[in-house]
Amino acid sequence: MNFLEIAKNRQSCRSYDLTRPVEQEKLDAVLEAACLAPSACNAQPYHLTVCRGEAAKAAAKACQGLGMNKFASQAPVLIIVSEQPYSKSAAMGARVKNNDYRSIDIGIAAAYLTAEATAQGLSTCILGWIDDKKLREITGLDAPARLVITLGYAAEGDSLRPKQRKALDTLVSVKE
Repeated sequence: MNFLEIAKNRQSCRSYDLTRPVEQEKLDAVLEAACLAPSACNAQPYHLTVCRGEAAKAAAKACQGLGMNKFASQAPVLIIVSEQPYSKSAAMGARVKNNDYRSIDIGIAAAYLTAEATAQGLSTCILGWIDDKKLREITGLDAPARLVITLGYAAEGDSLRPKQRKALDTLVSVKE
């Protein structure tokens, strides 16, 4: 699958196959992809915490306030992406340019992880509706949880939905 095919086939999964665990080699591949993602000053200011079994169930509950993300309980794997300190050079750049490079870097790592998951035949959903305090309690993290990514096989019948995106000419300008 080339990258454009991955982009066309990746979607937020909200129905996971409860009977199919994620194979370790596929999990390793998606984690490696996240680790290969570019970051400001190559600082990689994030940490990935893989939750399976009871930890995954507890983490899913920490993403379900006010009726949100009920499907997260079906995913066999939840990956918590937490924020880590900048490197000195990235911290200086962030102050000078008034830009939050950690959030950008976390987004890039999440994109690499979810793209590789699609290439591996897995499905994902990136969750921003999370309870940081509960996730820290569950995992022992001492840094803010920023995202949770559900990972597993889509349930049978969870077909590819048509993508509704803005037209290219509304998103792209060319200046010469």
